[in-house]
Amino acid sequence: MYSSMSEKKSISSRSSRDLGNLNEFKIEYGNSKIKVYCDKDLKNEALLELEKNYMLLENYIIEDKFFLTSYSPLNISKNAPRIVKIMADVAERVNVGPMASVAGTIAELICEFMLKNGANNVIVDNGGDICLRVSNPVTVRIYAGNSRFSNRIALKIMPESGKIGVCTSSSSVGHSVNFGDADAVTVVAKSCALADASATAIANCVRGKNGIERGIQKAKEIKGIDGTIIIRGDEMACFGNLPELVTK
Repeated sequence: MYSSMSEKKSISSRSSRDLGNLNEFKIEYGNSKIKVYCDKDLKNEALLELEKNYMLLENYIIEDKFFLTSYSPLNISKNAPRIVKIMADVAERVNVGPMASVAGTIAELICEFMLKNGANNVIVDNGGDICLRVSNPVTVRIYAGNSRFSNRIALKIMPESGKIGVCTSSSSVGHSVNFGDADAVTVVAKSCALADASATAIANCVRGKNGIERGIQKAKEIKGIDGTIIIRGDEMACFGNLPELVTK
């Protein structure tokens, strides 16, 4: 069983053999505390990649302080580093602030780095926002606070999915910032950065009467995501071409 550092989601498989002999390690820098499972020992290299991207983002924020605090998309410098360009791009696509995708973007950059450096099976869990590519099925359980669906719903991620992101925003769990009242909005997308930003954008719409319907409508408007699961109290709704749902 694989458990994430965050309460938002956890990854599990039938046994460690399902994914081969994976190295499990943590990398930490600044506010980032990331758990990694990988079939190649790349801990030191992954840590350096995290430090590099973290510092690039920090240095850019020193130049543009609004990048840290804005709840709306921003224009960025042409010379901005890749991490900033990715965050600004997905923010523009779903109409949120760029920092809405910071965890998913970092997870994706670390996952891509490890795949490029010889790994075949990689799971990067950045506080519950997960980027992974695996050669055997794994399940990703969704934690939704006090909802009756919490930890009872899981997504079965298959090898043919390739590299994929699974990200969650919540108004009741963790440190996610959104303006809705959903216990969990989970988004699946090929781009982990887009999944993270989209989860926030959809969660912002889930508030009050007909909130779930507004969240689903927002999901329908976002190009590039596979689908979403919205959980609020005793209500749950799904949209899109999601991986197989497994009940626990």
